[in-house]
Amino acid sequence: MTDAAYEYFEGAKVPIKAWTRGVQIEDAAMAQLQNLATLPFIHKHIAAMPDVHWGMGATVGSVIATKGAVIPAAVGVDIGCGMMAKRTTLTASDLPDNLFGLRSAIEARIPHGRTANGDPRSDRGAFGQVSDETYKRLQPHVDRFPVSLDKYKRLQRPLANCAHHLGTLGTGNHFVEVCLDEEQRVWVMLHSGSRGVGNAIGSVFIEAAKEDMRRWFINLPDADLAYIPDGSELFKDYVAAVEWAQQFAMMNREAMMEESMAALYAAVGRPFGCDCMAVNCHHNYVSRERHFGDDVIVTRKGAVSAQRDQLGIIPGSMGAKSFIVRGKGNRESFCSCSHGAGRSMSRTEAKRRFTLADHAAATAGVECRKDEDVIDETPGAYKDIDAVMAAQADLVDVVHTLRQVVCVKG
Repeated sequence: MTDAAYEYFEGAKVPIKAWTRGVQIEDAAMAQLQNLATLPFIHKHIAAMPDVHWGMGATVGSVIATKGAVIPAAVGVDIGCGMMAKRTTLTASDLPDNLFGLRSAIEARIPHGRTANGDPRSDRGAFGQVSDETYKRLQPHVDRFPVSLDKYKRLQRPLANCAHHLGTLGTGNHFVEVCLDEEQRVWVMLHSGSRGVGNAIGSVFIEAAKEDMRRWFINLPDADLAYIPDGSELFKDYVAAVEWAQQFAMMNREAMMEESMAALYAAVGRPFGCDCMAVNCHHNYVSRERHFGDDVIVTRKGAVSAQRDQLGIIPGSMGAKSFIVRGKGNRESFCSCSHGAGRSMSRTEAKRRFTLADHAAATAGVECRKDEDVIDETPGAYKDIDAVMAAQADLVDVVHTLRQVVCVKG
């Protein structure tokens, strides 16, 4: 296996193929992958991307093809989380010299962060009042919610509140950025998902799967790997609810892109257009695909589809470059690539290790927050994006290299 671009690890029932040459892979993440490899319904092998790291339930940066079952934690609770990017007809010279006003305008238009109580009327990360236009856009999608709210009562409130989250950013590693490519053209790029309603869907079905494992006396190496058998009513409900959440996540990114473009228009003071380069892709999701001659269910948790000629986005950290990529359709990775640089340490460790001065130096030249509340997102908390890209050279080609000049964080 030494000639392969990936590293090969024996698992209990299936092997693990990891695109991690030259990139750190923590023991905790490898232990999670080994636990996954004990499950009897994994198809062929497990694929680990170069940004792989420990995640709640299942490993972030994992691609899992299954036959006969799905693992809700292998998608997680940020269902449909992903990226969107658009290239404008502007160039760097069109941007104002002082970019603070542009960052402030984006922050004013897109709610970000979260208050503790989660009530949309007082949550700074939600719209306190929802416009008629938002209701008109969203209501048909809400009306098509595919599972019974009488059966899943915990979803009633999040579904009722989801209009307050359409066009909002969230917290953690979610962001909106204004970037420049290698020809100094201006891009807008953002990262978010299905917000509160997606979190609720993921949580409800992860717990339902765990309850089934307890009922059937099925012992797993990790309780978070509870699965739902194909053909069951729970399976049908989960897949339908996840597909709904993935559509909501895409709508959320589209709404934020519109607001970001409006902020950019106000900052430059003249009309501009967006050309054909636009990408909107999930990296926490479920997909029905065909691999190695079989129809399977693929869960990507922190991974992007990289079918041949398919465009994707691989962002770096707040102070590092990002990439628009084109997939090579590598079958060994289940036609996938990484979803970013990947964390090299926990948020707690980042806050302990880095100072405000460290963060300011690492984000020099980027108009962004430089306060204590974003230390856990400082560039040093992430893997080297150049090493991550080198490790997956057989998965994607780089189409554009972007560097951010404005970054809005939750």
